[in-house]
Amino acid sequence: MLEQIKKEICDIGDRIYKKGFATGNDGNISYRLNENEVVCTPTMISKGFMTPDDLCIVNMNGEQIAGKRKMTSEIKLHLTLMKELPEVKSVVHCHPPYATAFGIARELIPLGVMPEIEVQLGEVPIVHYAIPGSQELADTILPIAHKSRVCVLANHGTLSWGDTVEHAYWWTEMLDGYCRLLMLAHNLGNVGYFSRQDIQDLLELKKRWNVADPRTSMEGIDIGDNDVFRDLWEKAGFGHRAFVPPGTKSNGFGNAVDLDAITDIIAEKVAKKLKEN
Repeated sequence: MLEQIKKEICDIGDRIYKKGFATGNDGNISYRLNENEVVCTPTMISKGFMTPDDLCIVNMNGEQIAGKRKMTSEIKLHLTLMKELPEVKSVVHCHPPYATAFGIARELIPLGVMPEIEVQLGEVPIVHYAIPGSQELADTILPIAHKSRVCVLANHGTLSWGDTVEHAYWWTEMLDGYCRLLMLAHNLGNVGYFSRQDIQDLLELKKRWNVADPRTSMEGIDIGDNDVFRDLWEKAGFGHRAFVPPGTKSNGFGNAVDLDAITDIIAEKVAKKLKEN
């Protein structure tokens, strides 16, 4: 089993590297072998050129117990999540460019655009910046761990987790692909959003498929307005600026801008002025 897991980690590392999710020695991957042992990638190595012999084994206290290379400096991030969610087997951290760009711009990832994202990811939480490798950074994950499977680390990258190395990686790849499409659509001049009923229909579909979503159990929230993690993203200084879904209450930087309403007002005033002339 250990050799197979090591091979899977190296394979995912290669995919991360080839997708441009990790440059230089960026990124780290882990897998929980048993109650007290975790295999992880080492520090100071390109994730696209690892071999199984390069990987390390640590205990749940963060002490290295096997491996010729030194363990990743961000092991606390992985272990803290595994302690909080014992069912999690694998954690992937990297710097996918489009999702990371949202974290650098302090821009919320909008809801209600693609059905696959609504069903597989739901609202993507964002946690405030902390020094990489610190326990402070690891602790930022605790408030969101039970409500998501992927998050954006402000000015840092992404973190995703799952029952296999493959699945943990999937959520990162899906998130970055979504962020890329958002940027492309925005550059074309428009992003079309679902109605609240469309989103509700997708939440009902998730229920039937037994896919958890905190929006189905929280009262008093707007299912299309990034309300689930509002306290966290407001603290981190995030908001809606480039992407402002219809009906958004607040953009995190003041009142939300309803561009359609502004356009209607301007058109009405222009029409009135023309009639006067």
